[in-house]
Amino acid sequence: MIKWVKELPDTPIDTNIYKPFIKGDWFRKHYMWFAYTLMFLLVIPVCCLTTPMNDIRFPIRIAMILPVFLIHELLHILVAFRIGNIYLTHSGLYFWLHSDAEMSKGRFWIFMTLPFLVLSGIPLITRFFYSGALSPYILYVAWINAVMASSDIINSILILFKPRNAIFYRGYYKC
Repeated sequence: MIKWVKELPDTPIDTNIYKPFIKGDWFRKHYMWFAYTLMFLLVIPVCCLTTPMNDIRFPIRIAMILPVFLIHELLHILVAFRIGNIYLTHSGLYFWLHSDAEMSKGRFWIFMTLPFLVLSGIPLITRFFYSGALSPYILYVAWINAVMASSDIINSILILFKPRNAIFYRGYYKC
């Protein structure tokens, strides 16, 4: 079930078994600054350089953001909807999906990475083989999703550093 909430339900987590996903207090406290910095670094080249995406009219660019965002979130939901509830919250510019399901390392990595792979990776690969009229649009979809997925990219990298048999649950993991 999908639930839109302002705050996540308070669920007790046994910190003797579960460790925080992001261990360092400083990094955990400043995590969003890293995500916003990555977002900013992804935005700069398109704003400052001449790219094929500049040929797309501004209203069309704006109109493409919502479908890319919705598909991005639906890909997250596809991975987790059968194993637990999904909570939608937001923080600043970010919308967050939280699941109350325990996920293995592989499933959690797919949960975090699938939208980036499908909406940024596949369009970029496709662009190498296709250079027609839709090429700027394909590149724009890949770029706007990469900006949206900046937090997912950081999380995907952090997941790779966790032990192979790790189980993830609400910002914590256990081995």
